[in-house]
Amino acid sequence: MTETGERLVEELDAQDVEYLFGYPGGRVIEILDFIPESDVTMVRPRDEREASIMAEMYGRMTGNPGVLAGQGPWIGSLGAIGQMEGKLASSPMVVITEASERGDYSTLAPYQQARGDYGGLDLPSALEAYTKEHWFPRSPTETIRSLQLAFKHATAGRSGPTAVILDGDAVSDEMPDDPVPPVWDGHDQVQNWEARPDADDLATAVDELMAAERPVIIAGNGVHSAGAYDELMAVAEATDAVVTTSYLGKSTFPEIHEQAAGVIGSFGHEGANQVVSEADVLLVVGSRLNPMDTNWQAPGFIRPDEQTIIHADIDTRNAGWVYPADVALIGDATQSLADLADALPDDVVNDWARDRAAEARESFSDPKCKSNASPIKPQRAVKEIEAVVDADTIITADSGNNRFWLLNYLQTPDTGTYYGSGGVGSMGWATPAAVSAAITTDKDVIGVAGDGGFAMTMTSVETAVEHGVAPTFVVLNDTSLGMVRQMQDDEGDIAGVEFHDTDFVKAAEAFGAEATRAVTPDELADALETGTNADVPFVIDARIDREEEMVESLQSSFYEQVGGLHE
Repeated sequence: MTETGERLVEELDAQDVEYLFGYPGGRVIEILDFIPESDVTMVRPRDEREASIMAEMYGRMTGNPGVLAGQGPWIGSLGAIGQMEGKLASSPMVVITEASERGDYSTLAPYQQARGDYGGLDLPSALEAYTKEHWFPRSPTETIRSLQLAFKHATAGRSGPTAVILDGDAVSDEMPDDPVPPVWDGHDQVQNWEARPDADDLATAVDELMAAERPVIIAGNGVHSAGAYDELMAVAEATDAVVTTSYLGKSTFPEIHEQAAGVIGSFGHEGANQVVSEADVLLVVGSRLNPMDTNWQAPGFIRPDEQTIIHADIDTRNAGWVYPADVALIGDATQSLADLADALPDDVVNDWARDRAAEARESFSDPKCKSNASPIKPQRAVKEIEAVVDADTIITADSGNNRFWLLNYLQTPDTGTYYGSGGVGSMGWATPAAVSAAITTDKDVIGVAGDGGFAMTMTSVETAVEHGVAPTFVVLNDTSLGMVRQMQDDEGDIAGVEFHDTDFVKAAEAFGAEATRAVTPDELADALETGTNADVPFVIDARIDREEEMVESLQSSFYEQVGGLHE
C-alpha cells in the first residue's frame, strides 16, 4: 500500500513535471510532503496569484502544463488570475487544490470548507468558471485517475487550465495495490493525438492562396501554443504573403523579417491594419479575432463580402466565429501549416507583399523614439529596451499603456521573444511571468510593467532572488494608473488614478535585488546594460513622460471610425 500523496507525486514525475508553482496549505501539504524526494522543483512565491501567473507563463512558453498547487479558498480567489489568463490565452495548466474538508466536521458551521455544501464556499463552481474541466475525486483511485485526465485535457484540443480538487479520504487514505477500476500507466493514459485539416478544405485553401494578388496572414496565439514557428515561416515564404499578428501573436513571426508588417488591432500598427484591409485573401491562423484585434468590427477593416477568409484553428467553433470563413482548416496549427506548406508550390513571387510589408514596418518608429527629453518619452524607453533584446531574450509585458507602447515600438528579432498579458489582460502579470521564464529557461528575461502593475506583484522579485536567477525589471513609472488617467476629460477627474511615488529602488534592494532610477534616456540605456549583465535581479525605475497620450498616439484610424476607447 502507498500513501495517496506519495502516489500523486509519483504521477507528477511520470508526467515529466519540472516545476510545481504553489503555496503550502490545507490538504495540499500531503502532496508537498513528498516533493523533496521527487524530481519536481517547487517554486513558492509570496502568494497564490503570483504562483498562478508563473504556472500560466510556463505553460504558455513550453506547451506543457504548468502545475499550480495550493489551498482551495486561495487557489479559487487569488489564484484565479493565472487561471483566467490561461483559459483565454490557451495556456495549458494543471491545478491541484483541495476543498479544506474537515471530515466528520464538514456538516457543522464551516471554517474554510469549500466543497459547496450549505454554509461553505463553492470551489467547484468557481473553478468551473475558468477551467476547461475539473474533477472532484472521492477515493484514492479516482484521485490518481483524475490527475492523469487533468494532464490529458489540459493539452487536448485548445489548451487551457484543468483542476483536481482533493478532499477527505480521497487523499488521506492509502492507495490500493490493485485499484478497481485500474489505474493505467500515466504516459499511456495521457496521450493526445494531433488533428489535421480535411484534404478537400486544404486543396481549396491552396487554390485561394495561389490565386491571391494580395495575400495576408494573421498569426495568433495559437501559433505560440503549438510552437508552429517554422511551419508559419514555411507557409509565409511559400505564399509570399505579408505576415501580421494579433496582440497575443506578437513574436510568432520575426518582426524584422522582410514579409513582417507588425501587429493589428485598435492600438496596433497603422501599417499592419492597412495591409489587412487591402488583402484579397486572409489566412487567419490560431486567432479567434477578438474585438481588440478587429478594431471593434470597424466596417472598413475586414470585409467578408469582399475578401476571402481562410481560418485555421484547433476548434471548429472558433473558425468563422467572428467573420464568416470561406474555408476552415481544423487542426493543430503545426499540422495545418505543415500540410499547407507541403501542398503549396515554392516558386511564388509577390512583389506587392515585400514592398507593402516594408512600408507597413515604418509604423515601428516615430520621431519621439529618438527624443532626448527627460522624463523619458515612452517611445524612446521602448527603443532602449529593444537595443538589448536579441533572439535569446524573452520580454514579458503587463497590461495598460506599457503594453501598447511595447507592441508598437519593440520590433522583435525572433520568435518566442515576447509574451504579453492579453488573455484576460490582468495587471501585475509581467513580473511573476518574467520570474517564471527566468527560472525555467536559460534565456535573458526582461519584465516590463507600469508602476501600478509592478507594485501589485513586486514580491516576485524576491522569488527570483531565492532561485538565483537574474531577470531585469523595467518599471515605466508615471506615478499613476496611466491608461485610466488619460481617459479624463475637461469635466473632471477620475477617482483613484494617482499613486504615491513609491521608492521602487529601496523596495527592490529590500528583496535582495539591485536597482536604480533612470530619468534620462542615457541613464536608462546604462541601466539596461548593467541590469542585463547582472548576476542578481535588477529593477529599473524608469521615469516616463506622463503627458504622452497613448490613445492619441497609437489609436488606429479604423478604431477611430467606430468611436474610440472601448477599454
